[in-house]
Amino acid sequence: MPEITMLETIWFVLWVLLWGVYFVLDGFDLGMGVLLPFISSNEQERRVIYNAAGPFWDGNEVWLITAGGVTFAAFPKAYAVMFSALYAPLLLLLFALIFRAVSFEYRNKVDSDGWRKAWDLCQFLGSLLPALLLGVAFANLFQGIPIDGEGVYHGNILKLLNPYGLLGGVLFVLMFVYHGSLWLGIKSTGGLREKAVRLSKFIWLLLTLVAVLFLVASYLFTNLYDNIFKMPPLAIFPVLAVVFLLGSRAARGYAAWALNAGFILCATFFGVLGIFPAMIPSNIDPAYSITAMNAASSELTLTIMLVVALICVPVVIAYQTWVYVVFSHKVTEKELQSEEAY
Repeated sequence: MPEITMLETIWFVLWVLLWGVYFVLDGFDLGMGVLLPFISSNEQERRVIYNAAGPFWDGNEVWLITAGGVTFAAFPKAYAVMFSALYAPLLLLLFALIFRAVSFEYRNKVDSDGWRKAWDLCQFLGSLLPALLLGVAFANLFQGIPIDGEGVYHGNILKLLNPYGLLGGVLFVLMFVYHGSLWLGIKSTGGLREKAVRLSKFIWLLLTLVAVLFLVASYLFTNLYDNIFKMPPLAIFPVLAVVFLLGSRAARGYAAWALNAGFILCATFFGVLGIFPAMIPSNIDPAYSITAMNAASSELTLTIMLVVALICVPVVIAYQTWVYVVFSHKVTEKELQSEEAY
């Protein structure tokens, strides 16, 4: 196997980081979408949930496009195999996100309870399915999928719905729902805020139990711990993930949300760095795995992309930071009366 270069390593780490940032930022509004039918008891509370995500959700999904774009440009072979092997779940994810996006804009176009309920269902399913499918997809990548030496996938969507894959899906759903409940506790007031805070405590318990199960299952069914045994400093990611998750339970407001964001980031790094240098491990034969070496673009392409990233990414981060600061206030009844409110 050829040795991995510094550029390939940098882009692998950036690839992991982009997915982690996407999980953090889109995770909370996906989580609120899943909570929508369970925590809201009237139309005003439902509108608060929509408007708690309103200024942020489309900007958050830019990171999904960026992660996909980096996969395409930096690791084209990985992109080709991933979108071939995981075609069905990724297509479902795409349609779910489309209907979810439309629900924000179309929900209040007709003054009808039936109309609004239909779009609320789209919001719920368009949030639940991406969270579940992302978890299933990444869990399957962790344990390896049946691809041959040509990168051809020997299986179907049912093979992805194995116990470990479904456990990963449940983990992602709970991770995002907990993240969403914390955000809703920050953005809402009154009874809805009290319900969000109370529910976040229960979800935290479920998330902790499932996270422990996933760690044990990962030890039994994957090689995620091998790199930690080879390079002990990598243990910092699972250790920090535990610290952040425990800290989020004790903290309040933005501090709790930020700590859980740290948990999501560290959990992402633990999982994906656990399969390094593989990006799509093969469980037919490890030699068939798609790695950061055999999937990478040319050195010139990676160099140009790195320069562009160093210039553009800070601009995007600065803009999104500004958006979060501008819309840091709570969603009040006065704001719901605005013509621009959802």
